[in-house]
Amino acid sequence: MQHDDVIWSVINGTFCSFKVKTKSQKFCRNEYSLTGLCNRSSCPLANSQYATVREEKGVCYLYMKTIERAAFQNKLWEKVKLSRNYEKALQQINENLIYWPRFLKHKCKQRFTKITQYLIRIRKLTLKRQKKLVPLSRKVERREKRREEKALVAAQLDNAIEKELLERLKKGTYGDIYNFPQHAFDQAIQEEEMSSESETEAEKEGAEEKEVEGEAEMDEDSDSGEVEYVAEEEFEESDEEIEEMNRHKLPGDDESSSSSDEEERKIRARRKRPRVEIEYEQELEMPSTSKAKLKSRR
Repeated sequence: MQHDDVIWSVINGTFCSFKVKTKSQKFCRNEYSLTGLCNRSSCPLANSQYATVREEKGVCYLYMKTIERAAFQNKLWEKVKLSRNYEKALQQINENLIYWPRFLKHKCKQRFTKITQYLIRIRKLTLKRQKKLVPLSRKVERREKRREEKALVAAQLDNAIEKELLERLKKGTYGDIYNFPQHAFDQAIQEEEMSSESETEAEKEGAEEKEVEGEAEMDEDSDSGEVEYVAEEEFEESDEEIEEMNRHKLPGDDESSSSSDEEERKIRARRKRPRVEIEYEQELEMPSTSKAKLKSRR
């Protein structure tokens, strides 16, 4: 037969596996505890008539224990599902605990309000965006750094090998038999074409500059080595006669002198043009070797 006072004297005086002692007070870790405190009125083991409220997957239930079911442990607790509406749930608690002590009734309502409050907060937090903190260990970070360094070294090595193979491919060291991807070959050809185009453009520019310089040098050389024949009549006039002619010049003579100057400039420009020398070589007909052999045999 169950006796509540004896059970409480044993629990309070000696030992209880659900009891937690602190400097200020004692707490109860039993899942059916109504208040979480270790005292006579709220102990689920030392009270044969007991009630509490529990939450399972977002749904609240009212658990009740009576002394008539103390002999049947599998049917010890009666479970009643409470409504999601707060007012209806309070009415259900009042109806089920109508003849129970006022302390249990009040504590059940108080526990139910706390549970509904934290359920509402959970729903609000789940709807909001939250930052997820992911812990990283130092060992994992070091391992990842080592792997990154090794991958970087391997990538550099692969690039160096690829460059060397492409250079050998350009040189033709392995002949006509190759076993390489077509994409790399096309890329190498495009790079080579781009480099060759830039080289040809640079060569053209250099050749044009050289041609311009050569033409200027040819003009200077042609002027220096050219021989001109002049009539004696042009230089028979003395210096005094030239001065007198300059003094007695008319305004119309200036125009004639300017036209003559232009003609002289045109003649000089024609003389400055580069000249081309053509050499002719005459080949003598040599007798064929077959006829010479026939003559020697005879």
